[in-house]
Amino acid sequence: MNVYIYTLGCRLNQAESEAIAERFQRNGFVLSPWNEADLVIVNSCTVTAKAEQKARRMIRKFAERSEVIVTGCYAELESDEVRSLSGKVTVFSLKEKASLLSLPSHLAAAISSGMSLKEAIGTFTERCTDIFAFDASSFQYHSRAYLKIQDGCDNCCGYCRTTVARGPSVSLSPDAVVRRALDIEARGFHEIMLTGVNLTMYDHDGEGLGGLIEKLLGALGSGMRLRLSSMEPDHVDDRLLDTLADRRMQPHFHIPIQSASEKVLAIASRRYSIDHVEHIIERMRSAKDDPFIACDVIAGLPGEGNEEFMETYNFLERNDFSAMHVFPYSPRPGTPLYGMKNRAEERVRDERAEILRKLSAVHSRRYLERQKGKKIEILVENGSEGTTGNYLKGSVSLPDGKIPVRGMIYEGILSSIDPVIIKV
Repeated sequence: MNVYIYTLGCRLNQAESEAIAERFQRNGFVLSPWNEADLVIVNSCTVTAKAEQKARRMIRKFAERSEVIVTGCYAELESDEVRSLSGKVTVFSLKEKASLLSLPSHLAAAISSGMSLKEAIGTFTERCTDIFAFDASSFQYHSRAYLKIQDGCDNCCGYCRTTVARGPSVSLSPDAVVRRALDIEARGFHEIMLTGVNLTMYDHDGEGLGGLIEKLLGALGSGMRLRLSSMEPDHVDDRLLDTLADRRMQPHFHIPIQSASEKVLAIASRRYSIDHVEHIIERMRSAKDDPFIACDVIAGLPGEGNEEFMETYNFLERNDFSAMHVFPYSPRPGTPLYGMKNRAEERVRDERAEILRKLSAVHSRRYLERQKGKKIEILVENGSEGTTGNYLKGSVSLPDGKIPVRGMIYEGILSSIDPVIIKV
């Protein structure tokens, strides 16, 4: 039987989807394209209205030919709406999401006894609420390993619906993280991506993310690279920043800034200052040679007038971000800012977003130009294609026509940026 897993949203969703995919494969299911699948699992997102709109569109499309299971943040908050999309849809809430790890064995047994797929799904009653049960030993969609170490968030940012869906911050114990990382290393992986809803909130009442990374670097071998997913600024401290100097920590960082106006940050209940963000950027650049530093920005948050927008624009230009992920403000039901009137009209919001996207394109090009001729590492993912340590997508050119090995790291010179080619 064929299964397709469709993932929207963050790297945490990607990590959880990998674990679900592995369980289906282990129980004899075939991972297939969506148009060949008997069962489609949609791991949904609620971060913007567009993410939900896309989920609805794809669920309807999948349900035309397949049974569909929907989980994730959107399914958690709008379960009735999701069910109404098709009679072929079954919803698993976030609290039940880990149950999808046990579903494949149930389906395999039920179908072999003569049940239809729909009947088999309907008779599944096991429910697992362990949010850290997603511990994949193989990865179908990525060549690097994903390791979930944190979930939820204790912040209540005024625009964020994910916190409503995911709940308060929880952390996997440091011993469990180290044990899982060593297992990943033993299976031959060369890179681990640490993931969470708010990664820097990891164990924030204890030794924090910095303390955990110290333990990981002490336990893992010299050939294992570590990569951090999105880093919220409020819990980035000097202990964490000190770990970035280790050569195994990859020179790619992503900071959700959202705005560089202190006024707008206060309205949105963001718990950091712009001075602190600049301190983080300075430390990252002192730890690594011209790292790739990306950021999230929201255009048109409540309280953002022309002056506040220009504060953000000037900050982004001054700090020379390598890329900017720009989102027009999307009022989310159930959040403190929902319904606030002191925000830019949609036309102005969208114009500001476009201005920031153009700035991002200029900065990204500038960053690429600086990398040409530099020695660089690339992790091969598909054929000759791969990702460098500073997160550039490119291809490996080996001498004598040799074929790159998937999952291996090659060192070479970045010889071309159109397209990106690393000559080994």
